[in-house]
Amino acid sequence: MADQKRDYYEVLGLSKSASDAEIKKAYRKLAKQYHPDMNPDDKTAEAKFKEVNEAYEILSDKDKKARYDQFGFAGVDPNFGAGAGGPGGFGFDMGDIDLGDIFGSFFGGGFGGGGFGGGRRANPNAPQKGASLRAGLTIDFMEAMSGCDKEISLTRAESCPDCGGSGAAPGTSAETCPDCRGSGQVRMQRQSFMGSVTTVGECPRCRGRGKIINTPCKSCNGAGQVTRHRKIKIHIPAGIDNGQTIPIRGQGNGGVNGGPAGDLLVVVSVRPDARFQREGDDLYMEQTVSFAQAALGAELQIDTIDGKVKYNLPAGTQPGTVVRLRGKGAPNVNGYGRGDQYVTVKLVVPRNMTAQQREALQAYADAMGEAAPSDDSPVRDFFGKKKKKK
Repeated sequence: MADQKRDYYEVLGLSKSASDAEIKKAYRKLAKQYHPDMNPDDKTAEAKFKEVNEAYEILSDKDKKARYDQFGFAGVDPNFGAGAGGPGGFGFDMGDIDLGDIFGSFFGGGFGGGGFGGGRRANPNAPQKGASLRAGLTIDFMEAMSGCDKEISLTRAESCPDCGGSGAAPGTSAETCPDCRGSGQVRMQRQSFMGSVTTVGECPRCRGRGKIINTPCKSCNGAGQVTRHRKIKIHIPAGIDNGQTIPIRGQGNGGVNGGPAGDLLVVVSVRPDARFQREGDDLYMEQTVSFAQAALGAELQIDTIDGKVKYNLPAGTQPGTVVRLRGKGAPNVNGYGRGDQYVTVKLVVPRNMTAQQREALQAYADAMGEAAPSDDSPVRDFFGKKKKKK
């Protein structure tokens, strides 16, 4: 059964010659990558996180690592070969085998519903947390910058108010299933080529619930939950970025058997803004200026998410110059200050000038020693670069 698992070194992306420091480094990287807090409601990431932890538990322990290197998974399984044979042989009698116990030692359970791993499951009557729900919300760019309060509609399962989630009609109660005695499972014995084999499956009488409801609640038909449409108010923190998820604790589906409700995971989409581009907590924009403003300097009114701010553009500023406005970027969603705003100076060349404007510009060109272009001469732009006439 060991081949059902991935090699522990492979799980951590290491060779068998990896040092203790390399094992620890690989574990920390992968544990952070697949941690449930970084991947809410992601079952694949949760499984990988458990796999990484299991691998590290073995490879970080000198004795366990030595046994694993010598015998593989059998060397670190305390239930394997517990009889006379040790890791090298089987020491039990094949005449009367409980496969639920054998596979339980490998997978935490026996045969459940005809398959591996479901035999010794948790108590079906124990409190269970409700499933999480996902919802999408679209907001404007400036709402994301300042934060806002929104309301979303959703449909979720809630504990039935009439029966309190028990599923039994008011004044009655559920009874423990006499066949499985509340476990939700029953053992079945049959003969095979291996001898007498005992398997564990779902109790057919209570269908795995461990209890029987003789008088179901009319409001929920014995399910213990009802579907409700709700409007939930949520606060969007300042600095939220496009695609980020806000967890709202306890606003998902209701729990079972008195368990807590799941969470509501709100995925936020931010509409783009015509003026600002965001990268992390920094904002980027372009500011158009005329040739005279760039050459002579000017007091500009620059847009920021806080409103317009004054900026004195130095004389002789070249197009493409980037101006940094410290602390004028987006707020950090975790409250760690604000980013910066970067403004790129863009020159606007005038079109359709009046005769007076052309005359004034020609006077400037003459003063700079720039002769008026002839029909067969290249045209020079404001910055002395030659352009071929079309």
